[in-house]
Amino acid sequence: MDQDLIRVLEKISNALEENTTILNRIADHYDGVVPVMTRNAKRVEEAHEEAQTSFLGNLFNKEPETTN
Repeated sequence: MDQDLIRVLEKISNALEENTTILNRIADHYDGVVPVMTRNAKRVEEAHEEAQTSFLGNLFNKEPETTN
């Protein structure tokens, strides 16, 4: 019975080590990808706001057309 318990505890320990390795790989990937995605999303949002401001500014500041 002691040997069975030792084997089970070793399997649990090995599984925890494997899970830790996998989670570290996921965390490394996350740390590498998310900042870039966040930076790009901010750039797109700024460009969109600038385009809207420019469009609306041109739309409302347009000189009225004169007819002859």
